Amino acid sequence: MEVDVLRLSRSALSSLPAAVYRPRFDPALLKSGILHLGCGSFHRAHQVAATQAAIHHAGDDGLRWGIVSATMRRPTLTDQLRQQDNCYTLLTREPDGTVASVMAAISEAVFAGADPGVLIGRIADPLIRIVTLTVTASGYHITAEGRLDPESDAIREDLSRPFPHTAPGILVAGLDLVRQRGGVPPVVLSCDNVAENGDTLRQVVMDYAALRGDDALSAWIGAHVVFPNTMVDRITPPFQEADVEDARRLLGGVDDAIPVSAEPWFQWIIQAFDGERPFWEAHPGTRFVRDVGVFERAKLQMLNGTHMILAYAGGLADLPTVAEAATDPALGAIATHFMRHEQSAGVALSDEDLDSYAAGLMTRFCNPGIAHDVERIGRNGSAKMAARVIAPMRENLEAGRPVTGAVLLIACWIRWFALHEQEALEIGLTDPRADVLRQICADARDDHRAQAEAFLAMEEVFGPPLPDHDGQVAAIADMLRRLTDGDVRAVLREVAKTCS
Repeated sequence: MEVDVLRLSRSALSSLPAAVYRPRFDPALLKSGILHLGCGSFHRAHQVAATQAAIHHAGDDGLRWGIVSATMRRPTLTDQLRQQDNCYTLLTREPDGTVASVMAAISEAVFAGADPGVLIGRIADPLIRIVTLTVTASGYHITAEGRLDPESDAIREDLSRPFPHTAPGILVAGLDLVRQRGGVPPVVLSCDNVAENGDTLRQVVMDYAALRGDDALSAWIGAHVVFPNTMVDRITPPFQEADVEDARRLLGGVDDAIPVSAEPWFQWIIQAFDGERPFWEAHPGTRFVRDVGVFERAKLQMLNGTHMILAYAGGLADLPTVAEAATDPALGAIATHFMRHEQSAGVALSDEDLDSYAAGLMTRFCNPGIAHDVERIGRNGSAKMAARVIAPMRENLEAGRPVTGAVLLIACWIRWFALHEQEALEIGLTDPRADVLRQICADARDDHRAQAEAFLAMEEVFGPPLPDHDGQVAAIADMLRRLTDGDVRAVLREVAKTCS
Protein backbone atom coordinates (compact mmCIF):
# COMPACT_ATOMS: atom_id res chain seq x y z
CA MET A 1 0.00 0.00 0.00
CA GLU A 2 1.45 3.34 -1.05
CA VAL A 3 1.60 6.10 1.52
CA ASP A 4 0.89 9.62 0.36
CA VAL A 5 3.91 11.86 0.88
CA LEU A 6 3.22 15.43 1.94
CA ARG A 7 5.22 17.84 -0.19
CA LEU A 8 6.25 21.29 0.93
CA SER A 9 3.71 23.90 -0.18
CA ARG A 10 1.68 26.75 1.27
CA SER A 11 -0.89 24.31 2.63
CA ALA A 12 1.83 22.28 4.36
CA LEU A 13 3.21 25.19 6.37
CA SER A 14 0.81 24.69 9.27
CA SER A 15 1.91 21.07 9.72
CA LEU A 16 5.62 21.79 10.14
CA PRO A 17 7.39 21.25 13.49
CA ALA A 18 7.55 24.24 15.81
CA ALA A 19 11.36 24.44 15.47
CA VAL A 20 11.09 25.28 11.76
CA TYR A 21 11.13 28.98 10.93
CA ARG A 22 8.37 29.86 8.50
CA PRO A 23 6.91 32.95 6.80
CA ARG A 24 4.88 35.21 9.08
CA PHE A 25 2.69 36.27 6.17
CA ASP A 26 0.36 34.59 3.72
CA PRO A 27 2.44 33.92 0.58
CA ALA A 28 -0.75 33.88 -1.50
CA LEU A 29 -1.13 37.62 -0.82
CA LEU A 30 2.26 38.60 -2.23
CA LYS A 31 2.42 41.04 -5.12
CA SER A 32 5.51 41.20 -7.33
CA GLY A 33 7.74 44.24 -6.84
CA ILE A 34 11.14 42.72 -7.64
CA LEU A 35 12.32 40.89 -10.76
CA HIS A 36 15.35 38.66 -10.35
CA LEU A 37 17.44 37.23 -13.20
CA GLY A 38 19.29 34.05 -12.28
CA CYS A 39 17.29 31.99 -9.80
CA GLY A 40 20.03 29.75 -8.45
CA SER A 41 21.09 28.57 -5.01
CA PHE A 42 22.86 31.78 -4.04
CA HIS A 43 19.83 33.92 -4.85
CA ARG A 44 17.59 31.65 -2.81
CA ALA A 45 20.00 31.68 0.16
CA HIS A 46 20.72 35.39 0.01
CA GLN A 47 18.36 37.90 -1.62
CA VAL A 48 15.23 35.83 -0.92
CA ALA A 49 16.19 35.49 2.75
CA ALA A 50 16.78 39.24 3.08
CA THR A 51 13.54 40.06 1.27
CA GLN A 52 11.54 37.69 3.47
CA ALA A 53 12.97 39.44 6.54
CA ALA A 54 11.99 42.80 5.01
CA ILE A 55 8.43 41.59 4.38
CA HIS A 56 8.18 40.44 8.00
CA HIS A 57 9.43 43.83 9.18
CA ALA A 58 6.95 45.85 7.10
CA GLY A 59 3.85 43.76 7.74
CA ASP A 60 1.04 44.16 5.21
CA ASP A 61 2.94 46.89 3.36
CA GLY A 62 5.79 44.46 2.77
CA LEU A 63 3.58 42.16 0.72
CA ARG A 64 4.28 44.29 -2.36
CA TRP A 65 7.87 43.03 -2.45
CA GLY A 66 7.32 39.53 -3.77
CA ILE A 67 10.02 38.35 -6.16
CA VAL A 68 9.59 37.19 -9.75
CA SER A 69 12.54 34.78 -9.96
CA ALA A 70 13.66 33.82 -13.45
CA THR A 71 15.88 30.87 -14.28
CA MET A 72 18.03 31.70 -17.31
CA ARG A 73 19.28 28.36 -18.69
CA ARG A 74 16.98 25.50 -17.70
CA PRO A 75 13.33 25.23 -16.62
CA THR A 76 13.89 22.47 -14.03
CA LEU A 77 14.09 24.69 -10.94
CA THR A 78 11.21 26.83 -12.16
CA ASP A 79 9.03 23.74 -12.51
CA GLN A 80 10.03 22.48 -9.07
CA LEU A 81 9.30 25.82 -7.43
CA ARG A 82 5.87 25.97 -9.00
CA GLN A 83 5.07 22.47 -7.74
CA GLN A 84 5.84 23.70 -4.21
CA ASP A 85 3.98 27.04 -4.43
CA ASN A 86 7.44 28.68 -4.67
CA CYS A 87 8.31 27.47 -1.15
CA TYR A 88 11.59 25.77 -0.25
CA THR A 89 13.79 25.09 2.76
CA LEU A 90 16.88 27.11 3.62
CA LEU A 91 19.22 24.84 5.60
CA THR A 92 21.57 26.98 7.67
CA ARG A 93 24.59 24.80 8.40
CA GLU A 94 25.78 25.79 11.86
CA PRO A 95 28.98 24.12 13.14
CA ASP A 96 26.93 22.12 15.66
CA GLY A 97 23.77 21.43 13.67
CA THR A 98 21.38 22.59 10.97
CA VAL A 99 18.51 25.06 11.24
CA ALA A 100 15.58 24.86 8.80
CA SER A 101 13.70 27.93 7.56
CA VAL A 102 10.98 27.90 4.92
CA MET A 103 11.40 30.65 2.34
CA ALA A 104 8.26 31.93 0.61
CA ALA A 105 9.17 35.41 -0.70
CA ILE A 106 9.19 34.25 -4.33
CA SER A 107 5.82 35.25 -5.76
CA GLU A 108 6.39 33.87 -9.27
CA ALA A 109 8.92 31.51 -10.88
CA VAL A 110 9.52 31.84 -14.60
CA PHE A 111 11.90 30.36 -17.16
CA ALA A 112 13.49 33.03 -19.33
CA GLY A 113 13.90 30.68 -22.29
CA ALA A 114 10.19 29.86 -22.50
CA ASP A 115 9.17 33.39 -23.39
CA PRO A 116 11.89 36.07 -23.14
CA GLY A 117 9.32 38.70 -24.03
CA VAL A 118 7.64 38.14 -20.67
CA LEU A 119 10.71 39.34 -18.75
CA ILE A 120 11.03 42.38 -20.98
CA GLY A 121 7.45 43.28 -20.19
CA ARG A 122 7.98 42.76 -16.46
CA ILE A 123 10.94 45.15 -16.42
CA ALA A 124 8.59 47.79 -17.82
CA ASP A 125 5.80 46.91 -15.33
CA PRO A 126 5.31 49.95 -13.05
CA LEU A 127 4.93 47.61 -10.05
CA ILE A 128 8.46 46.26 -10.54
CA ARG A 129 10.66 48.80 -8.79
CA ILE A 130 13.86 46.75 -8.55
CA VAL A 131 15.61 44.29 -10.87
CA THR A 132 18.30 42.14 -9.26
CA LEU A 133 20.77 39.75 -10.90
CA THR A 134 22.86 36.71 -10.01
CA VAL A 135 23.94 35.46 -13.43
CA THR A 136 27.63 34.86 -12.49
CA ALA A 137 30.49 36.86 -13.96
CA SER A 138 30.23 35.00 -17.27
CA GLY A 139 26.66 36.24 -17.72
CA TYR A 140 27.92 39.80 -18.21
CA HIS A 141 29.99 38.90 -21.29
CA ILE A 142 32.70 41.40 -20.42
CA THR A 143 36.23 41.98 -21.61
CA ALA A 144 39.20 42.39 -19.27
CA GLU A 145 38.53 46.14 -19.43
CA GLY A 146 35.01 45.71 -18.07
CA ARG A 147 33.22 46.46 -21.34
CA LEU A 148 30.71 44.32 -23.20
CA ASP A 149 32.50 41.85 -25.48
CA PRO A 150 31.05 42.41 -28.97
CA GLU A 151 32.69 39.18 -30.16
CA SER A 152 30.86 37.03 -27.60
CA ASP A 153 28.87 34.36 -29.44
CA ALA A 154 25.94 34.78 -27.06
CA ILE A 155 25.83 38.55 -27.61
CA ARG A 156 26.11 38.20 -31.37
CA GLU A 157 23.25 35.69 -31.38
CA ASP A 158 21.22 37.94 -29.11
CA LEU A 159 21.49 40.89 -31.47
CA SER A 160 20.06 38.79 -34.30
CA ARG A 161 17.01 37.59 -32.35
CA PRO A 162 13.64 39.31 -31.97
CA PHE A 163 13.87 38.69 -28.22
CA PRO A 164 17.26 38.54 -26.45
CA HIS A 165 18.24 35.69 -24.14
CA THR A 166 21.23 37.17 -22.28
CA ALA A 167 20.89 39.28 -19.15
CA PRO A 168 22.33 42.44 -20.81
CA GLY A 169 19.99 41.98 -23.78
CA ILE A 170 16.90 41.43 -21.65
CA LEU A 171 17.72 44.49 -19.53
CA VAL A 172 18.22 46.72 -22.56
CA ALA A 173 15.00 45.56 -24.20
CA GLY A 174 13.06 46.07 -20.98
CA LEU A 175 14.52 49.51 -20.31
CA ASP A 176 13.82 50.50 -23.89
CA LEU A 177 10.16 49.64 -23.30
CA VAL A 178 10.18 51.77 -20.14
CA ARG A 179 11.56 54.69 -22.15
CA GLN A 180 9.00 54.25 -24.94
CA ARG A 181 6.17 54.30 -22.41
CA GLY A 182 7.54 57.30 -20.56
CA GLY A 183 7.81 55.33 -17.35
CA VAL A 184 10.19 55.42 -14.39
CA PRO A 185 12.90 52.77 -14.77
CA PRO A 186 13.50 50.28 -11.96
CA VAL A 187 16.71 50.29 -9.97
CA VAL A 188 19.00 47.58 -11.39
CA LEU A 189 20.98 45.83 -8.67
CA SER A 190 23.77 43.40 -9.53
CA CYS A 191 24.44 40.80 -6.83
CA ASP A 192 27.27 39.05 -8.64
CA ASN A 193 30.86 38.73 -7.54
CA VAL A 194 32.11 41.23 -10.12
CA ALA A 195 34.37 44.17 -9.28
CA GLU A 196 32.31 47.40 -9.05
CA ASN A 197 29.38 45.32 -10.21
CA GLY A 198 26.90 48.18 -10.52
CA ASP A 199 29.24 50.40 -12.52
CA THR A 200 30.25 47.41 -14.66
CA LEU A 201 26.66 46.40 -15.37
CA ARG A 202 25.74 49.96 -16.25
CA GLN A 203 28.55 50.09 -18.83
CA VAL A 204 27.65 46.66 -20.23
CA VAL A 205 24.00 47.63 -20.67
CA MET A 206 24.93 50.93 -22.32
CA ASP A 207 27.35 49.10 -24.63
CA TYR A 208 24.66 46.62 -25.60
CA ALA A 209 22.23 49.42 -26.44
CA ALA A 210 24.90 51.05 -28.60
CA LEU A 211 25.58 47.72 -30.36
CA ARG A 212 21.91 47.63 -31.24
CA GLY A 213 22.54 50.90 -33.04
CA ASP A 214 20.63 52.99 -30.51
CA ASP A 215 23.00 55.56 -29.05
CA ALA A 216 20.04 57.56 -27.76
CA LEU A 217 18.86 54.62 -25.67
CA SER A 218 22.40 54.09 -24.39
CA ALA A 219 22.57 57.73 -23.30
CA TRP A 220 19.10 57.55 -21.72
CA ILE A 221 20.12 54.50 -19.69
CA GLY A 222 23.26 56.26 -18.52
CA ALA A 223 21.29 59.32 -17.45
CA HIS A 224 18.16 57.76 -15.92
CA VAL A 225 18.82 54.24 -14.63
CA VAL A 226 20.44 53.66 -11.24
CA PHE A 227 22.91 50.76 -10.94
CA PRO A 228 24.13 50.65 -7.30
CA ASN A 229 27.30 48.77 -6.47
CA THR A 230 26.89 45.89 -4.03
CA MET A 231 28.98 43.32 -2.22
CA VAL A 232 27.40 39.97 -1.39
CA ASP A 233 28.83 37.24 0.80
CA ARG A 234 27.38 33.93 1.88
CA ILE A 235 28.90 30.56 1.16
CA THR A 236 26.27 28.41 -0.56
CA PRO A 237 27.48 24.90 -1.40
CA PRO A 238 26.12 23.07 -4.45
CA PHE A 239 22.99 20.96 -4.03
CA GLN A 240 23.47 17.46 -2.64
CA GLU A 241 20.98 14.63 -2.19
CA ALA A 242 21.74 14.73 1.54
CA ASP A 243 20.09 18.17 1.60
CA VAL A 244 16.77 16.55 0.67
CA GLU A 245 17.14 14.01 3.47
CA ASP A 246 18.04 16.69 6.01
CA ALA A 247 15.11 18.84 4.94
CA ARG A 248 12.67 15.93 5.26
CA ARG A 249 13.94 15.13 8.75
CA LEU A 250 13.80 18.74 9.95
CA LEU A 251 10.40 19.35 8.34
CA GLY A 252 8.91 16.39 10.19
CA GLY A 253 8.56 14.15 7.16
CA VAL A 254 7.45 16.81 4.67
CA ASP A 255 9.29 16.46 1.35
CA ASP A 256 11.20 19.32 -0.28
CA ALA A 257 12.83 18.56 -3.63
CA ILE A 258 14.79 21.82 -3.79
CA PRO A 259 16.29 22.77 -0.41
CA VAL A 260 19.35 25.00 -0.39
CA SER A 261 22.21 24.98 2.13
CA ALA A 262 24.15 27.98 3.37
CA GLU A 263 26.54 28.98 6.09
CA PRO A 264 25.30 31.12 9.01
CA TRP A 265 27.28 34.17 7.82
CA PHE A 266 25.35 36.69 5.75
CA GLN A 267 26.58 39.99 4.34
CA TRP A 268 25.02 42.32 1.80
CA ILE A 269 26.58 45.75 1.40
CA ILE A 270 24.58 48.03 -0.89
CA GLN A 271 25.39 51.49 -2.20
CA ALA A 272 22.66 53.76 -0.90
CA PHE A 273 20.11 54.82 -3.52
CA ASP A 274 16.91 56.82 -3.67
CA GLY A 275 13.58 55.22 -4.43
CA GLU A 276 11.26 52.56 -3.11
CA ARG A 277 12.82 49.38 -1.79
CA PRO A 278 12.28 46.67 0.82
CA PHE A 279 13.71 47.24 4.28
CA TRP A 280 16.46 44.70 3.64
CA GLU A 281 18.30 45.89 6.76
CA ALA A 282 15.81 43.76 8.71
CA HIS A 283 18.12 40.87 7.89
CA PRO A 284 21.30 41.06 10.02
CA GLY A 285 24.31 41.64 7.82
CA THR A 286 22.64 44.01 5.34
CA ARG A 287 23.97 47.56 5.26
CA PHE A 288 23.48 50.57 3.00
CA VAL A 289 26.66 52.63 2.64
CA ARG A 290 28.04 55.44 0.51
CA ASP A 291 31.08 53.49 -0.68
CA VAL A 292 30.99 49.74 -1.22
CA GLY A 293 34.60 49.65 -2.43
CA VAL A 294 36.34 49.01 0.88
CA PHE A 295 34.04 46.08 1.68
CA GLU A 296 34.40 44.72 -1.83
CA ARG A 297 38.18 44.83 -1.65
CA ALA A 298 38.21 43.19 1.79
CA LYS A 299 36.10 40.32 0.50
CA LEU A 300 37.91 39.99 -2.81
CA GLN A 301 41.35 39.79 -1.24
CA MET A 302 40.88 38.46 2.27
CA LEU A 303 38.07 35.97 1.59
CA ASN A 304 38.35 35.07 -2.08
CA GLY A 305 42.14 35.30 -2.22
CA THR A 306 42.56 33.15 0.89
CA HIS A 307 40.05 30.68 -0.53
CA MET A 308 42.45 30.28 -3.46
CA ILE A 309 45.47 29.38 -1.32
CA LEU A 310 43.34 26.90 0.63
CA ALA A 311 42.11 25.40 -2.64
CA TYR A 312 45.38 25.09 -4.53
CA ALA A 313 47.56 24.05 -1.58
CA GLY A 314 44.75 21.93 -0.12
CA GLY A 315 44.26 20.12 -3.42
CA LEU A 316 47.94 19.19 -3.56
CA ALA A 317 47.91 18.06 0.09
CA ASP A 318 44.89 15.77 -0.36
CA LEU A 319 42.63 18.05 1.68
CA PRO A 320 39.47 18.01 -0.46
CA THR A 321 37.34 20.63 1.30
CA VAL A 322 37.95 24.16 2.52
CA ALA A 323 37.09 23.08 6.08
CA GLU A 324 39.72 20.31 6.01
CA ALA A 325 42.29 22.67 4.48
CA ALA A 326 41.57 25.46 6.98
CA THR A 327 41.74 23.14 9.99
CA ASP A 328 45.01 21.54 8.88
CA PRO A 329 47.58 22.86 11.40
CA ALA A 330 50.13 23.93 8.79
CA LEU A 331 47.88 25.17 5.99
CA GLY A 332 45.49 26.80 8.46
CA ALA A 333 48.38 28.78 9.96
CA ILE A 334 49.60 29.79 6.49
CA ALA A 335 46.12 30.90 5.44
CA THR A 336 45.56 32.89 8.63
CA HIS A 337 48.85 34.75 8.21
CA PHE A 338 48.35 35.23 4.46
CA MET A 339 44.89 36.69 4.96
CA ARG A 340 45.80 39.16 7.69
CA HIS A 341 49.33 40.19 6.72
CA GLU A 342 49.35 39.96 2.91
CA GLN A 343 45.79 40.06 1.64
CA SER A 344 44.77 43.04 3.80
CA ALA A 345 47.05 45.32 1.75
CA GLY A 346 45.14 48.39 0.64
CA VAL A 347 42.00 47.50 2.62
CA ALA A 348 41.04 50.75 4.33
CA LEU A 349 39.78 49.32 7.62
CA SER A 350 41.23 49.75 11.11
CA ASP A 351 43.57 47.11 12.52
CA GLU A 352 40.81 46.15 14.94
CA ASP A 353 38.30 45.67 12.12
CA LEU A 354 40.83 43.74 10.04
CA ASP A 355 41.61 41.44 12.98
CA SER A 356 37.92 40.84 13.59
CA TYR A 357 37.13 40.23 9.93
CA ALA A 358 40.07 37.84 9.50
CA ALA A 359 39.14 35.87 12.62
CA GLY A 360 35.55 35.64 11.44
CA LEU A 361 36.62 34.40 8.01
CA MET A 362 38.78 31.63 9.44
CA THR A 363 35.91 30.55 11.69
CA ARG A 364 33.70 30.36 8.60
CA PHE A 365 36.30 28.42 6.63
CA CYS A 366 36.62 25.86 9.44
CA ASN A 367 32.86 25.20 9.66
CA PRO A 368 32.49 21.41 9.13
CA GLY A 369 28.85 21.86 8.16
CA ILE A 370 29.87 23.48 4.86
CA ALA A 371 31.37 20.97 2.42
CA HIS A 372 33.04 23.46 0.08
CA ASP A 373 35.14 21.45 -2.37
CA VAL A 374 38.58 22.87 -3.20
CA GLU A 375 38.04 21.67 -6.77
CA ARG A 376 35.11 24.09 -7.11
CA ILE A 377 36.97 26.96 -5.42
CA GLY A 378 39.95 26.38 -7.70
CA ARG A 379 38.04 26.88 -10.93
CA ASN A 380 38.92 29.69 -13.34
CA GLY A 381 42.01 30.82 -11.48
CA SER A 382 43.39 32.72 -14.47
CA ALA A 383 40.33 34.98 -14.41
CA LYS A 384 40.63 35.62 -10.67
CA MET A 385 44.36 35.91 -10.10
CA ALA A 386 44.95 39.58 -10.94
CA ALA A 387 42.34 41.16 -8.66
CA ARG A 388 42.41 38.68 -5.82
CA VAL A 389 46.11 37.89 -5.44
CA ILE A 390 48.37 39.98 -7.66
CA ALA A 391 46.97 43.38 -6.64
CA PRO A 392 47.83 42.96 -2.94
CA MET A 393 51.05 41.14 -3.84
CA ARG A 394 52.15 44.10 -5.95
CA GLU A 395 51.33 46.55 -3.16
CA ASN A 396 53.25 44.48 -0.62
CA LEU A 397 56.30 44.24 -2.88
CA GLU A 398 56.27 47.99 -3.46
CA ALA A 399 56.20 48.50 0.32
CA GLY A 400 58.98 45.99 0.93
CA ARG A 401 56.74 43.50 2.74
CA PRO A 402 57.10 39.69 2.44
CA VAL A 403 54.89 37.83 -0.07
CA THR A 404 55.53 34.25 1.03
CA GLY A 405 51.86 33.28 0.86
CA ALA A 406 51.36 34.69 -2.62
CA VAL A 407 54.45 32.86 -3.88
CA LEU A 408 53.13 29.61 -2.42
CA LEU A 409 49.67 30.17 -3.91
CA ILE A 410 50.98 30.85 -7.41
CA ALA A 411 53.38 27.89 -7.26
CA CYS A 412 50.58 25.57 -6.12
CA TRP A 413 48.35 26.83 -8.94
CA ILE A 414 51.05 26.20 -11.55
CA ARG A 415 51.59 22.77 -10.03
CA TRP A 416 47.92 21.95 -10.64
CA PHE A 417 48.50 22.47 -14.37
CA ALA A 418 51.77 20.58 -14.36
CA LEU A 419 50.12 17.56 -12.72
CA HIS A 420 47.08 17.81 -14.97
CA GLU A 421 49.34 17.84 -18.05
CA GLN A 422 50.93 14.65 -16.74
CA GLU A 423 47.46 13.16 -16.02
CA ALA A 424 48.46 12.94 -12.37
CA LEU A 425 45.93 15.35 -10.82
CA GLU A 426 43.01 13.55 -9.23
CA ILE A 427 40.80 16.62 -8.98
CA GLY A 428 39.17 18.37 -11.92
CA LEU A 429 40.74 21.42 -13.48
CA THR A 430 38.54 24.08 -15.05
CA ASP A 431 40.01 27.25 -16.48
CA PRO A 432 39.36 29.36 -19.60
CA ARG A 433 43.10 29.24 -20.39
CA ALA A 434 43.64 25.62 -19.40
CA ASP A 435 45.00 24.47 -22.78
CA VAL A 436 47.59 27.24 -22.95
CA LEU A 437 48.71 26.78 -19.35
CA ARG A 438 48.97 23.00 -19.65
CA GLN A 439 51.07 23.45 -22.79
CA ILE A 440 53.46 25.74 -20.91
CA CYS A 441 53.96 22.98 -18.36
CA ALA A 442 54.46 20.39 -21.11
CA ASP A 443 57.02 22.52 -22.93
CA ALA A 444 59.00 23.11 -19.73
CA ARG A 445 58.19 19.94 -17.84
CA ASP A 446 61.47 19.73 -15.93
CA ASP A 447 62.33 23.43 -15.88
CA HIS A 448 60.57 25.11 -12.98
CA ARG A 449 62.03 28.53 -13.70
CA ALA A 450 60.80 28.37 -17.30
CA GLN A 451 57.33 27.42 -16.07
CA ALA A 452 57.24 30.28 -13.57
CA GLU A 453 58.61 32.74 -16.11
CA ALA A 454 56.09 31.75 -18.80
CA PHE A 455 53.14 31.95 -16.41
CA LEU A 456 54.09 35.36 -15.03
CA ALA A 457 54.72 36.64 -18.56
CA MET A 458 50.98 36.35 -19.28
CA GLU A 459 49.94 39.94 -18.66
CA GLU A 460 46.29 39.09 -19.35
CA VAL A 461 46.45 36.98 -16.16
CA PHE A 462 49.05 38.68 -13.97
CA GLY A 463 49.16 42.19 -15.33
CA PRO A 464 52.42 44.07 -15.98
CA PRO A 465 55.69 42.74 -14.53
CA LEU A 466 55.83 42.67 -10.74
CA PRO A 467 58.33 44.73 -8.76
CA ASP A 468 61.55 42.70 -8.52
CA HIS A 469 60.03 40.52 -11.21
CA ASP A 470 63.07 38.25 -11.63
CA GLY A 471 63.18 37.74 -7.88
CA GLN A 472 59.54 36.64 -7.82
CA VAL A 473 60.10 34.29 -10.75
CA ALA A 474 63.00 32.74 -8.85
CA ALA A 475 60.97 32.43 -5.61
CA ILE A 476 58.04 30.78 -7.40
CA ALA A 477 60.38 28.46 -9.29
CA ASP A 478 62.04 27.42 -6.03
CA MET A 479 58.65 26.73 -4.42
CA LEU A 480 57.64 24.72 -7.49
CA ARG A 481 60.80 22.65 -7.14
CA ARG A 482 60.03 21.98 -3.46
CA LEU A 483 56.43 20.99 -4.23
CA THR A 484 57.59 18.72 -7.04
CA ASP A 485 60.53 17.02 -5.34
CA GLY A 486 59.26 16.81 -1.77
CA ASP A 487 56.19 15.89 0.24
CA VAL A 488 53.60 18.66 -0.07
CA ARG A 489 52.55 18.52 3.56
CA ALA A 490 56.17 18.70 4.66
CA VAL A 491 56.61 21.80 2.48
CA LEU A 492 53.55 23.36 4.08
CA ARG A 493 54.91 22.67 7.55
CA GLU A 494 58.17 24.41 6.60
CA VAL A 495 56.32 27.42 5.18
CA ALA A 496 54.11 27.58 8.27
CA LYS A 497 57.19 28.07 10.45
CA THR A 498 57.81 31.39 8.68
CA CYS A 499 54.28 32.59 9.47
CA SER A 500 54.58 32.71 13.26
